[in-house]
Amino acid sequence: MMTTVAFAEVQSPVGTLVPAVTEEGLVALGWGGMVVARERLGPGITEVRDPDRTAQVVAELEAYFAGELRAFETPVDWRLTSGSRRVVLQALHRVPYGSAVTYGELAARSGSAVPARGIGSIMGSNPIPIVVPCHRVIAGNGLGGFSGGEGVETKRWLLTHEGYLQPTLLDLF
Repeated sequence: MMTTVAFAEVQSPVGTLVPAVTEEGLVALGWGGMVVARERLGPGITEVRDPDRTAQVVAELEAYFAGELRAFETPVDWRLTSGSRRVVLQALHRVPYGSAVTYGELAARSGSAVPARGIGSIMGSNPIPIVVPCHRVIAGNGLGGFSGGEGVETKRWLLTHEGYLQPTLLDLF
């Protein structure tokens, strides 16, 4: 079966985001333009112009960044994940807005045998950041890492935006 993917670009406070939507749902979300999203999906896809297919995720991302949305309802296409990785990311998808879990807590919530260190690796390869909120996974002794946007500063911005972290004086200027 041929897979078709519709792309869009969303301007946000943390950079240009590119959602990629298949017939089943949001399959990838990334920074840096459509080239990055295409690389992640690999060969065997056909790009289609379908603004109707991307409309829901675009509207939800815009509402999220405007502070008007706390839970994404866009259907997710999990095809870029499998096994324990999928189980962990699906558990992460249920971590609510404005909260955070440690790598170890997410490992326990997922019911997988993945150790906390492995959770970090899964977060770094999450194909659908923000909607599957890897920014909500923190280290026991601080924020931990983040591979999207500008790295940890993007994670800090997202957690502050959601009210988990308090703004610093630098955020006010």
